Amino acid sequence: MKYALVNPKWSFEGSTYFGCAEAHFPLELLSAREVLRQAGHEVLLVDAWMEDLTPQQVRQRLNSFDEDFLVIPTAPSYLFWRCPQPELRVPQQWIAALDRESKKIVIGPHGSVTPLATLRKTGADIVLRGEPDQTLPQLASMPWEMIAGCVWRDDAGRISATPGLGATDMRAIGTLDYSDYPVEKHSHLHHIFAGNGADHLRRGAEVEFARGCPYSCTFCNKTLFRNKYRERELNAVVAEIDHLIARGVEYIYFIDEIFGVGKQVRELLEEIAKRPIAIGFQTRIDLWDEASIDLLARAHCMSFECGVESITDEGRDAMNKNCRITTERITELLVYARQRIPWVQANLIKVREDDPVQVAAWQANLKSKGVWVSEPVPMFPFPGSPEYVTTFGAQPDETAWERAHEFYLQLFVDKGFSDIQDQQPLTLQQLEAMDEEMVCVSC
Repeated sequence: MKYALVNPKWSFEGSTYFGCAEAHFPLELLSAREVLRQAGHEVLLVDAWMEDLTPQQVRQRLNSFDEDFLVIPTAPSYLFWRCPQPELRVPQQWIAALDRESKKIVIGPHGSVTPLATLRKTGADIVLRGEPDQTLPQLASMPWEMIAGCVWRDDAGRISATPGLGATDMRAIGTLDYSDYPVEKHSHLHHIFAGNGADHLRRGAEVEFARGCPYSCTFCNKTLFRNKYRERELNAVVAEIDHLIARGVEYIYFIDEIFGVGKQVRELLEEIAKRPIAIGFQTRIDLWDEASIDLLARAHCMSFECGVESITDEGRDAMNKNCRITTERITELLVYARQRIPWVQANLIKVREDDPVQVAAWQANLKSKGVWVSEPVPMFPFPGSPEYVTTFGAQPDETAWERAHEFYLQLFVDKGFSDIQDQQPLTLQQLEAMDEEMVCVSC
C-alpha cells in the first residue's frame, strides 16, 4: 500500500498556543515512515512547513505518488503533542485544500481525546488514538476492528471505534532515515537564545531518545499518548546523531518529555561528549547532581530547561511533582548548572500555595546568578491531563477542547495575558471558523 505523510504549514494566529512557532522535524512522521517501510509499504513524506510549500504544491507531489492513505498530524511535531494548540484550523484547512480521494487519517493529541469531534471538524475518514507509529501499518494488514484506538467513518457515514490506544515499542524505532529529508533547511536552534553562549551554532535538529514519563504531574497532557516511559536502542540513537552531524548539524534538542531519567542517559551523554555536537533538552533538576551536571557540560549542553513549577514543597505536592529535594537544594543545583551551562532556565506555574512576594525574591536571586526564571503561568487544563479531570470533575467528552479553552480564556478576562502570551487569543469557535477563508489564502 502507499502512504503519504504530510506535515502541513502551521500557523498560530489568534491561538493560545505559546510554544515555539518555528519549523521542527516532524518526528512523528519520520518515525512512522520507518515502521511503514519495515512492513513493506511505499511512503512519501512531505514536510510542507520545512519546505514552505502550499497545498497546491503538495497536491502535485501527491498526484504523482497516488497514495492509498493520507496521514496528517493535528499538532506540529511530537515536541508539542503535550502542549498543542487547541484549535484544529490547520488540519481542517489542509485536508480540504488537498482534496484527496485516498483515505484521510489524522493522528495527534486532539483525536486521542475527542475522536468524534476531530473526525467531524477535519473531514477525515480515520482517527488513530494514541501513538500511531505501529498502528498506521496495521490499517493495511488487519481488520480495523482489531486495531487499538482506531475510530473510522465508513462509506455510509457510520462511525465505528475500537477501545485502547496506540502505544509504540520504542525498541522497534530504528535509526531515522534523513537521506531524502531537507535537513539543511532546518536553521532553527530550539531553545537557544542569542547572546547566551551558543551564537557559533548554525544548524539544529531534533532527536527523540525516549518517550513518556514515569511521573504523574497534574498538568501534563500525556495520559493518552507518550505516557509510559520507554527508551530507544542506544546504538540507533547514536547512529542517528552521527548521520545528522554528517549533514552539518551542530546542535540537537532532545524532544523527550523528560530527559535524564533513563538507564542509558549517562552512556548517551558520554557518547555525545566524544562528538562535535551541542545539546539541549527539558528536564527536572532533581534528576541531577553535581557529578552528572559536570557530565552535561562535557557533553556540550547549551540549553538546560527545568520544570520547577513551584518554590514550595506544598505547591509541588499540589501538582503531584513527587520532587525529592528541597527548594534550597533546587536553587543550589540551578546555580551550579549555570556556572557550567550557558542557558539554564527554571519554569514556574501559578499556584495558590506560592506567595508572590517570595516568588519574586526567588526569581531575583536566581536571575542575579544568571539563571532565567519564568513568570508563574496559569495551567491550561489540557484534556489529556489529570488537571482537566480535577478542574471539571469528569473525564473529557467530545467538547473537552472547547471547555478547556473557554476556561483558560476566562482566567485572563480581568488580568490580561501573561508574558509568554503575546497576543489576544480568539475563541475556539472563531479559530475553527477561519478555515474556509484560509484555504483560499494558502492556495
